[in-house]
Amino acid sequence: MTEPGVYPAFQLGKPQHDQGSFLGRLRHFVDIIDPSTLLVSEERLQECIKLLDDFKHHRLPPGVSNQQLWEAQKVKQAIIHPDTGEKIFMPFRMSGYVPFGTPIVIGLLLPNQTVVSTIIWQWLNQSHNACVNYANRNATKPTPTAKFLQGYVGAVTSAVSIAVGLNVLIQKANKLSPSTRMIIQRLVPFPAVACANICNVGLMRHSELTEGVDVLDGDGNVVGSSKIAAKHAIMETAFTRVVLPMPIFVLPPILMSYLEKMRFLQNHRRLRLPIHSLVCLATFSLSLPLAISLFPQMSQIEASHLEPEIAMATDCRVLTYNKGL
Repeated sequence: MTEPGVYPAFQLGKPQHDQGSFLGRLRHFVDIIDPSTLLVSEERLQECIKLLDDFKHHRLPPGVSNQQLWEAQKVKQAIIHPDTGEKIFMPFRMSGYVPFGTPIVIGLLLPNQTVVSTIIWQWLNQSHNACVNYANRNATKPTPTAKFLQGYVGAVTSAVSIAVGLNVLIQKANKLSPSTRMIIQRLVPFPAVACANICNVGLMRHSELTEGVDVLDGDGNVVGSSKIAAKHAIMETAFTRVVLPMPIFVLPPILMSYLEKMRFLQNHRRLRLPIHSLVCLATFSLSLPLAISLFPQMSQIEASHLEPEIAMATDCRVLTYNKGL
């Protein structure tokens, strides 16, 4: 592992940090979601693209350091879609997930939600998630619009149904004290969002289970399309989507239930929303890189665990596939 402040030799298209360890993946994804890349100008972006192009064609000017090359790649990967070569709309970049998603998280966790407000916030959340998923999709194969709409409608329907249903059950639970009821109501968004995320992944990527995903050998050559690898990829992604909202939608309600009992906040009620917002921002900022670092984006699987025709088509013991984010 490279020591902090020491940059390894630049490799075009390769991660800077070791993807075989959790810490390496965490450092990699912290770079990927760095919100400072949202402020990069068009001029700076074109400079980065040109620098990487010069490296590829062995035209680098003298004095260019590994640090400059890694920074250029970071900027390009944060803004440009790797398959289409087009800029990703700012609110739907992975680097914009926390800044643009936090207001929705705050809205989802507001106390005393009505049925209408629950529906609105769950709809906004799944709409944002669907747009982020589509903007960062694997675009090597065309994605039918019908599949996107199916996943979107399924995710919104499941999120709204679970959230509204749980809220109605809680309101009818007369045995609960008002304070207990409020805490439970604040926890409702988690199961709703977690189930919707699983639904979204399953519906949006269902075609992978029938068509398979490309598996690559050590030289990056496609060996074949594997349905088994697709199943692993979808299960890993779905698990990540359950882990991600857990601290975001569980920790803030618990923390706020204690903070609101403090005399300071009882005397300064206007500070509740700003403090609530800061707590949501902090948990979201910490949770996103931790959750997506659970598995490497380019996952590995033993060839012997795949379909017989794929195992027989290569001498490589371990093959690689793109899990997705």
